[in-house]
Amino acid sequence: MAKAVGIDFGTTYSLIAHLNSGRPEIISDVHGAKLTPSVVAFQKNGDTLVGSSARQRAFLSPKETVFSIKRRLGRRSYLDLNGLSENSEVIRHIKEHMGSDCIVSINGQEYSAEEIAALILKKLVDDAQAFLGSRVEKAVISVPAYFNISQRQAVVDAGRIAGIDVIRIVDEPTAAALAYGFEMEDIHTVLVCDLGGGTFDVSVLELGMGVFSVKSVNGDTHLGGDDFDERIVAYIIESFKEETGLDLKEYDKAMARVREAAEKAKTDLTDSESAEISLCLGEVDGGMPERWQTVLTIKKFEELTAALVQRMIEPTEEALSDAGFEPSDIDRCILVGGSTRIPQVRRLFKQLMGKEPYTDIQPDEAVAMGAAVQAGILTGEIAGKVLVDVTPISLGIETEGGIFTKLIGKNTTIPATVSRIFTNAADDQTSMSIHVLQGERALAASNMTIGRFDLDGMQPLTRGEAVVEVQFEINANGILSITARDLHTDNSRDLRVSPRYYGLVGDELARSSLDVAACQINRKEAAGEAGENEIAAGAAGAE
Repeated sequence: MAKAVGIDFGTTYSLIAHLNSGRPEIISDVHGAKLTPSVVAFQKNGDTLVGSSARQRAFLSPKETVFSIKRRLGRRSYLDLNGLSENSEVIRHIKEHMGSDCIVSINGQEYSAEEIAALILKKLVDDAQAFLGSRVEKAVISVPAYFNISQRQAVVDAGRIAGIDVIRIVDEPTAAALAYGFEMEDIHTVLVCDLGGGTFDVSVLELGMGVFSVKSVNGDTHLGGDDFDERIVAYIIESFKEETGLDLKEYDKAMARVREAAEKAKTDLTDSESAEISLCLGEVDGGMPERWQTVLTIKKFEELTAALVQRMIEPTEEALSDAGFEPSDIDRCILVGGSTRIPQVRRLFKQLMGKEPYTDIQPDEAVAMGAAVQAGILTGEIAGKVLVDVTPISLGIETEGGIFTKLIGKNTTIPATVSRIFTNAADDQTSMSIHVLQGERALAASNMTIGRFDLDGMQPLTRGEAVVEVQFEINANGILSITARDLHTDNSRDLRVSPRYYGLVGDELARSSLDVAACQINRKEAAGEAGENEIAAGAAGAE
């Protein structure tokens, strides 16, 4: 019998979980490891490595290795790893490009961010099938709460490429709350703060009596443990150059060791006043010392990262304000994500909330376990539980004067459908341009474009006489569909937001699926074709 699972698709590590006798449980790989590094290595012989083996390969072939794919979701770029050094941000933070037209070129082959993500997801599913001894075809996948619509759709597409039926996208802090409040009967108001490898999310929820109600979300998709690592990396580079006169950034293999040392130092400083940093550089050319050492104190680390910690304050305060709560109204502040182990982070939330944060929940595992709970709710394995979620960012269109007119405000309960009537701005107008945006600024130009299309064939009328209904429908995954209809002619046009301006639809999605299979990742054929009215966001329409 096919099994539904929960997947925490993380920037640095990914996990997969299932329900065992009605309780969430993390699935280990064949080596007993629960954490799978979110790393893919493309070797020159055509083999593709995913997870721990890929991470180890980074020391030998950094330019063939992709880290942090999740952080590149949603940006537009072309990345040629053969033309970049390993320390380049675009390599390490490629997850940010899911949902964009990002193409990664490695060894003469091109891969979309969705395809790379699919390789990671397929590795997790393969491990789960080996562990469970049964097929895994359905999954709930977690995403940062502040992921935009394109990024959410991209995760769904990555799942489809990997042969997974993604039955729900769930926000990471919401998933953590599901794990925390799974067996809770009393009503609690909680603030969940999730600091992972690449993103920071905060959500306010009310839990109890089988209902998990999200009140507000906020976050920063460019703040995570990787950024703390980068501060240590910069410190190592500077210290090394002062002592030796050599620039580590010019040596790819050396930088792979620097990054490993930085991550280890960060981990060591969670329960120690200092961390020894030791680099073995014997195989690196250029007259480098065989071994180089220094010490990073907790005081220096906190100086290096103080600005990062301060960036968590505003999203937290905005989430509380949007929910209509004061810190004193919160029963528990729950910290999840591996980077919340940093002492400075824990002190910050104690100060903000006026109480010790709750850390009994396993920070690395909570999101995957909560995603498994949601999978159980959706498949009927768990009864009597309901998740009520919200959309994190306002949605609307550009109107006369370059104004952003919101149709669905942030923190609106989803699924939701909202319609508004608009009219023509000029006499005898036979076409109306619908510019769809996401954001919170008053001016359209200050927000993110997620789609454009034209409603043609309108009846030519005097200014202000046309009646055009614009409907926004957002589903439980936070994915948006728009319909514009001329009520005089009944002529209409639809837009379903695709993951990229030149998005994966129809044959492209199937082709990507085959490409993943060619990378020695077995999968089912991606199901479904794009509908006739599905168009890539921003690909059509006049200004």
